[in-house]
Amino acid sequence: MRGDGNLYKRGTTWWCAFYVDGKQQRESAKTSDEETAKKYLRRRLKEVHAHECNPAERFLTQRDRRRTIADLVDALKRDLELRGKNTSQGKSNLARVSADFGAFRAMNLTAEDVDEYIERRLAEGYAKASINRTTQLLHQAYTLAELPAPRIRRLSEKGNERRGFFSESEIRLVIANLPESLRDFVLFGYLTGMRRGEIASLEWADVDGDTIRLRAENAKTGEGRTLPIVGELAELIARRREARQVKVKGTVVLANLIFHRGCLPIAEFRKSWASACCAAGVGKLVCPKCSGNVDEKRFCAQCSREWKREELNYAGKLFHDLRRSAVRDLIRAGVSAHVAMSISGHKTDSMLRRYDIVDTRDQRAALELRAEYLKTRRGEGVVAMAATR
Repeated sequence: MRGDGNLYKRGTTWWCAFYVDGKQQRESAKTSDEETAKKYLRRRLKEVHAHECNPAERFLTQRDRRRTIADLVDALKRDLELRGKNTSQGKSNLARVSADFGAFRAMNLTAEDVDEYIERRLAEGYAKASINRTTQLLHQAYTLAELPAPRIRRLSEKGNERRGFFSESEIRLVIANLPESLRDFVLFGYLTGMRRGEIASLEWADVDGDTIRLRAENAKTGEGRTLPIVGELAELIARRREARQVKVKGTVVLANLIFHRGCLPIAEFRKSWASACCAAGVGKLVCPKCSGNVDEKRFCAQCSREWKREELNYAGKLFHDLRRSAVRDLIRAGVSAHVAMSISGHKTDSMLRRYDIVDTRDQRAALELRAEYLKTRRGEGVVAMAATR
């Protein structure tokens, strides 16, 4: 009968053919017994009819069942690259997903497997946010492939917000201890709150008169924005214009990038940053064995070991704390949240609130304002009572 499919042999193995959404599917029944092959065909036809009754319930082919999570991650990586959203951090997280889950067949991964993975990484000391980024991409890979994903637990990140801020005196001291090629780069981050990758992408072609235009492809959110060149920012851009001419192999060339190292982009500078923060007293070097403080001679008194510089861990303020500081200073200066978001590039109020963290100084100022308000009200009350008499 039409729509009932058919069986045929290839060598000693039975195969079946049937239609799904107007396309013929050919599958091996993986048996040499005709009755077993008929049962297999009937079971597959039931799945076809279920899909026809509810198109949202996808029909899974044998190819779908053979796909590994590594295949899914590769497809997701290509999709992100086509959409221009495959950041360096995203690439790192995708590599982690592929390394940890790649060997699994996508249809064989269970919720228990995911939970065991989460428990193992927590025991290894990884942050909940780091684990969530990995499992989030795992779920995204299933969604793109339109395959049913196992239940993937999301860990609560409440209380995960970093609370690091720079005062102006602190960041000025850090900048003074940085190599000259990084000083304006870091100062720009403090003045604007722009992300490190966005700053590194800025070119002279992005400067339009007294405005800097961050292109959409270079913005983390995928939306471009403008930044007026005013105040100290104007002095900084003037310095960068003077530093634009660079001598390369005996020839003077003009750098395309606003911030550069000999015309080359500014990439990682973790060691320089850690050294400058330690010299400024806002960071410290930590022993990788016992997490104790290490002195200037790189000696840990707690475990009595001397370490090489590259072996030590850094604990202290981060470059991203500049962004947090800029947002808080804007809000404290009376700038509306909407305007602050247009400068910092935040898309949602909830993300902005993570950066505008209230501390005791804010609370003290608020209570002092309330006390002044109550004092004024009491004065108005006394004047009103005197008038009625």
